[in-house]
Formats: sequence, structure tokens, C-alpha cells
Amino acid sequence: MIDDLPKTRGALTPNRSLSDLTWLRVGGPADVLFQPADVDDLASFLRELSPDVPVFPMGVGSNLIVRDGGIRAVVIRMGRGFNHIEIDGARVTAGVAALDAHVARKAAAAGVDLTFLRTIPGAIGGAVRMNAGCYGTYVADVFVSAQAITRGGERVTLSADDLNFRYRDSDLPDGWVIIEATFEAPLGDPDALTARMEEQLAKRDATQPTKDRTAGSTFRNPAGFSSTGRDDDSHELKAWKVIDDAGMRGARLGGAQMNEMHPNFLTNTGDATAAELEELGEEVRKKVFKNSGISLEWEIRRVGQHAAKK
Repeated sequence: MIDDLPKTRGALTPNRSLSDLTWLRVGGPADVLFQPADVDDLASFLRELSPDVPVFPMGVGSNLIVRDGGIRAVVIRMGRGFNHIEIDGARVTAGVAALDAHVARKAAAAGVDLTFLRTIPGAIGGAVRMNAGCYGTYVADVFVSAQAITRGGERVTLSADDLNFRYRDSDLPDGWVIIEATFEAPLGDPDALTARMEEQLAKRDATQPTKDRTAGSTFRNPAGFSSTGRDDDSHELKAWKVIDDAGMRGARLGGAQMNEMHPNFLTNTGDATAAELEELGEEVRKKVFKNSGISLEWEIRRVGQHAAKK
């Protein structure tokens, strides 16, 4: 397959295992992993690539289960050429590969309040695609526009209406690749913004298994919104609460476990397969539905093919 692909200044790696590129450390290979050198390299590659060849844009793998059979596509992963952060007044433009935490810190230092991004795992591309949010603020609340490369290699500007943001989701045509996004947020005192982020980090570390191998929240909150972080926050329709009520805190399947500290964190305890993680998640969904009538929706994206049965 690789001999038939367009020439590129970036790196093309055939049959590349993706397990070390995801936070859960599971998954099979991509047919080809493409790491473009820059925007022009990405656009040229997509323009010349046969439309019959599927592509899958991948971020830092913080919210992803790649199935054990791998992905039959060209997986596109952006790196250093896509991690810029630029600030102009209240506007922040960040490359798709810029980590959410780095964007929050740099914005705060300039007096721009994107503090909600500080505790969100992953990079800006995933944050836009999933309309990431916490403490009552979402990407949609600060979003101005995004730049993307279409499957045909054209550069386009996307508005909030184009992306149709909603809870933990947005619309993006198959094969389109976001390359950067611009946000506009309230201004604030840099020291106060930094102090707020430190408080948020302390709260996260006290309630979430940040040192374990997870992919963040496994299921969307049935309530349809993220935690507000306030003392009066209701937990009745939180994913962790309905999982706990169904007796699935600490549940295990092979090397997969629903975390004891926070039961909405699917955890690789060391040697889990993607199949075990996904199967345990589905078992949790069944038990929650049986116990409460609530049908949990996956927040973690599951992609690729299951391994062939032996």
C-alpha cells in the first residue's frame, strides 16, 4: 500500500502499531501512519491521495481505544509543526497538537481565561472535536473558528454553526483534518487565573486516578452536562454515580478494571487488551441499564477492527 501513496516530506510508516500512541496502551497497527511535516505537506498528501483510501486523524490518543485488529486506513498524526500557540488580546490561536494544559497555562500567563482546559487530557484537536468542557465551560463557549484541511486537500474555515457543537460531540465530515482553532475568552489577572488552575488540579488529583492508565471519563454523564465543580453540584445523573449504584466500581475483566477511586475511569491495570476494555465497558452499560434504566453512552472513542478470533 505504501508504494501507492503520494510522496511527502513527512514520515510514512507502514503497519505501525498504535498501542504506544494511546493513553490506554492497547490496540493493533495502522495500515500506514502519516506524520505530516506541516500544513502544506498535509494538504498536498490529501489532495493526491486516492479517494478510495480512508484516513483517520488521530491526536495524542487520550480518549481512544484502538481495537486489537488495528485500523485499515492511513492514520494521520500531527506533531511539532502543529503545536503553536499565539495570543492576540483576548484571542488565542492554537495548533491541533498543542496540549490543552499548555494552552491554558500560556493563556493564563497572558491574562486570558481558558483555565477550564487545564485539567482536560489531550490536545486542542480532540478538545474541539469533542466539545471538551468542565467546571461549567465548554469549547463551544469560547470558540471563534477553526481551520481544517478537507479530504480533497482544500483549506477551509469552520464556524461554530458548521461544527454544530453539543455535549461531547460535534460534526466534522469524514476525512477532514482540523489544523488549528481560535478561541476568545474573558480577560483576568494572570496570578488569579494561575491560582484557580492550581485549585482545579488539586481537586482533580484528589478525586481522579491521574497516575493510572486510563483514557479519562469512559461514559458521558446521563445528565447531559459535565461537572460544574461547585459544592452544590448534583451527582444523581453522573456516570460515576450510576455505575457505582450498579455495583460496578472495581469490576474487572482480565487486565481491565473500572477504577476503584473513580468508577467512570476504565483502567488498564497492566496487560489488558482492547477487547477486554471494550467488553468490560459494555458489561457496565448492561448492568447500569438493568439497575436504573439508564443507557450510558461511550465518551471514549472506539475505532478499528476487532482481532480475528483464533
